[in-house]
Amino acid sequence: MDIKQIQELIKFVSRSGVNEVAIEQEDFKITIKTNQNPTVVHATVPQVPLVQAAAPVASAPTAPAAVSTPAAPAAEDTSKYITIKSPMIGTFYRSSSPDKPMFVNVGDEIGTGKVVCIIEAMKLFNEIESEVSGRIVKILVDNASPVEYDQPLFLVEPI
Repeated sequence: MDIKQIQELIKFVSRSGVNEVAIEQEDFKITIKTNQNPTVVHATVPQVPLVQAAAPVASAPTAPAAVSTPAAPAAEDTSKYITIKSPMIGTFYRSSSPDKPMFVNVGDEIGTGKVVCIIEAMKLFNEIESEVSGRIVKILVDNASPVEYDQPLFLVEPI
């Protein structure tokens, strides 16, 4: 993408009401975020000129309604739990290597400062420490899966 295409994309995002757009190509990655109310749109767009890429995004407003409807009951069920969220974008790992034990499992008690996972970002392995004490109730991400900033990783029942 050249600077003109990026500027056009920024203008499009600000007019469309979408909260965040992320585009990733072989040697290029861009994320544009706004301060508007969140709208979730997932689209896989082939590498085409920017004008053609606008059509799939514009046709997706029905998806957020379907996504947000089931999320409401889940939020009520987990209201007593504390969520440990990802502090960065990267790849989530439950252990330091495939032959090592998992940092935490469901039912484990954790304390503040306990390493709960690793997130790899740009070939750096970052240990993620718990900022809460409690018992792991649910692990929300599969091992070796990509995660986004602020994505929930674990549900913890406070002790």
